Amino acid sequence: MDAPRTVQHYIDETPIWRDGTLLPSTPLTWMQWRIWMLASAGKFFEGMVVFMTGVALPLLAAEFSSKGAPIESWQKGVIGGASLLGILIGATALGSLADKYGRKTMFIAEMLVFLVFLTAILFSPGWIWLAVCLLGMGLALGCDYPTAHLVISESIPSNVRGRLILSAFGFQAVGALVGTLVGAVLLQFDPATGAWRWMYAAALLPAIVVTIGRFFIVDSAHFLVTRGRIDEAERALHRLLRRNPTYPKGVKLERPAVEAKSGEAYRENRGRFIDLFNSRNRRATLLASVPWFLQDLGTYGIGIFTPTILASMFGGKKDMADSMNVATLVFNDLQAAKGAAFIDLLLLAGIVVAVLLADRVGRIRLQVVGFVGCAAGLALAAIAAGYEQTTWGFVMIFIGFMLFSFMTNMGPNAMTYLVAGEVFPTHIRGKGAGFAASFAKIGAVTTAFLFPVLLDSIGTQLLLIALVGTSLLGAVLTWLLRIETRGVNLETIGGEHASHLHHPRHGRRAAHAQPGAAFADEPRELANV
Repeated sequence: MDAPRTVQHYIDETPIWRDGTLLPSTPLTWMQWRIWMLASAGKFFEGMVVFMTGVALPLLAAEFSSKGAPIESWQKGVIGGASLLGILIGATALGSLADKYGRKTMFIAEMLVFLVFLTAILFSPGWIWLAVCLLGMGLALGCDYPTAHLVISESIPSNVRGRLILSAFGFQAVGALVGTLVGAVLLQFDPATGAWRWMYAAALLPAIVVTIGRFFIVDSAHFLVTRGRIDEAERALHRLLRRNPTYPKGVKLERPAVEAKSGEAYRENRGRFIDLFNSRNRRATLLASVPWFLQDLGTYGIGIFTPTILASMFGGKKDMADSMNVATLVFNDLQAAKGAAFIDLLLLAGIVVAVLLADRVGRIRLQVVGFVGCAAGLALAAIAAGYEQTTWGFVMIFIGFMLFSFMTNMGPNAMTYLVAGEVFPTHIRGKGAGFAASFAKIGAVTTAFLFPVLLDSIGTQLLLIALVGTSLLGAVLTWLLRIETRGVNLETIGGEHASHLHHPRHGRRAAHAQPGAAFADEPRELANV
């Protein structure tokens, strides 16, 4: 057996030809692909459930209004924002538990919570019950923000980490597209207000399959090492890297210096929430959370209420409000769903570009360019709002929303998620990524709750202009707080395994593991782009 190495050295090891030539990348094992697929499924459910709510909202509002008092704008806001509020709470309250109980434990627990509330939502007798169920599903989806990122990033080679995480994150866009398409198809076959229940039911069976699958993955060896469970980490890493033919034939991990000390040393290494705001991690915390907050203001407001905006701008506003005219209501909702689904295709195009460029161009450049592009798309849509119910206005708002959808997934929507799971050391990575997601969802909840109210009070144009400003602010703050994490070995962040590495104040630099080299111990500075 070779000399002891770190977890990431084993994961990053690149095969060598007999003449000494390195292969261009490290072949992934079946276990690594299984982890990636199961993590991708969690992002799929988020996109499907959250964005499908935009299609279901007019239908469920009509159904509940027919059984009692009419559903007001603020009640629609509560329904639209409930799952996002759950994500806000769950990302920190549950996601941070991955630093205590392990990545795999929370990876399973979140899906069980999701299943319980998804089932309960099918029997909602009124809007309050529905909002509570959406809140519960949001708790599970919030937990998935840090855990899904961590189970991937801590299991795959450094030089392809960005591509694998972003391609998994891209399933949020796939879920958004599927959610709107499911809504459109069901309305074709069941043109009734009660069709919204079948929309949510469509996610039930896939969720059961994913939950079962998560029981059969390994826990993060990175996490186990930080807890002092070295023997378990070696077994987990051996399962993770199992190949045919078997290589490595055995795993022997370095024993951190703290292992020889008291158990108190490990308790200190687990990290505290307050550590996110100390001098070493404060810059990373601000970069991970504030631009994500600004991005979510636009992404969730536009994403959830695109069907409503399209319907209200092009002749459907009056009819959509008329809960007694069911045929017209369903027709308008179906047309808006088709338009939203077409726009959602640009989300997929954006994430494809992000996957291709993240490990080449870098996270920061893509995030800045994406924010500026979002502002341009929203500005075009705002101009179109002045030409309501005209062909020119229809074309302009579609182009504006399409540009916004493409640029947000190419840039801030993808990059903020990626960066949040990369800029923190392992022992507080769950807490950091969870806090960033929670802080971001304050923006999502705010815009989801206020969007219906503001659409009625100030109109579409002023609302879109305000979002132009938040996008430009996001670009500026990203550049000022920039920390580029492209290709960085996660073990070097925080100096966990390499005491010789330089870590100045504010976490502005970290060692950079040379892509493609398994044992490159020579530190390289983490550039501020």
